[in-house]
Amino acid sequence: MKTKVRSSETAHGRSVGVRAALAAYYHLTKPRIVLLLLITTVPSMVLADKGLPSLWLIAATLIGGTMSAGGANAINQFLDRDIDEIMTRTRRRPLPAHVVRPAHALAFGVGLGVAGFAWMLLTVNLPAALLSAAALLFYVFVYTSWLKRSSPQNIVIGGAAGAAPALVGWAAVTGRVGWPAVVLFAIVFLWTPPHFWALSLRYQRDYRAAGVPMLPVVVGLQGTTRSIVRYSIVLVAVTLVLWPVAHTGLIYPVLAALLGALFILRALRLRSAGTIPVAMSLFRYSILYLALLFGAVALDTLIKYGL
Repeated sequence: MKTKVRSSETAHGRSVGVRAALAAYYHLTKPRIVLLLLITTVPSMVLADKGLPSLWLIAATLIGGTMSAGGANAINQFLDRDIDEIMTRTRRRPLPAHVVRPAHALAFGVGLGVAGFAWMLLTVNLPAALLSAAALLFYVFVYTSWLKRSSPQNIVIGGAAGAAPALVGWAAVTGRVGWPAVVLFAIVFLWTPPHFWALSLRYQRDYRAAGVPMLPVVVGLQGTTRSIVRYSIVLVAVTLVLWPVAHTGLIYPVLAALLGALFILRALRLRSAGTIPVAMSLFRYSILYLALLFGAVALDTLIKYGL
């Protein structure tokens, strides 16, 4: 006797297993991007606390941040489902693959966003909840709905949403936003363009086919690599500003200088070589760079004020 397997209806009336449906909703949140956002939250909390905040506060902030960012990403995929179906990089996502109905994806995203705000309000504080919600709204309405399809500066301005977790983490501890948090925000804000432009060089044809004016589509390889070098230099300079503003120890500025020098060298190498493998090498390093840089913030703070 065969056992019946529960299923979930797809956008075209087909059925998928429960596990596949759950996996599809999981991927709607873009979990790898969410993880990267959370990496910047905890060091900001450690710096604000001048030590290790309570594990409950860290957990509550990360849970709320995950729901908010996941909701923003799900709504983003709902709004971008037409171009996601055109681009080879994104056509396997749940919506273009017709695994999840668009209306269900939208409801899921909105629900996660509302739940994230409510959770943060109840378990953390109002400033953190408002900042988290503002990041979601900015990502959905300013970046996705407006800038992404209208301006080559889309990822520059839109990067503010991805930089918000640094402010959220600080506010979760202090109930306000301090200058060190603003510098951390600026670091992620300036890191986003060279990070994403390096990736977009690889998928330039995709963006052109979808009609998305990413910088490589508008100014070409030379213009993009030139901008990557400029932003990389400014980024590294701003990372060093945190030293006097936050009164860190010596561990952070030394590591920031070393990591930054490697970032600039890789950007210059891309400017010289102008190849996709070198662009992807910079893209991968940029992820490691951000994780190690914010890890240095936490490490320096914990050592300075006592583990």
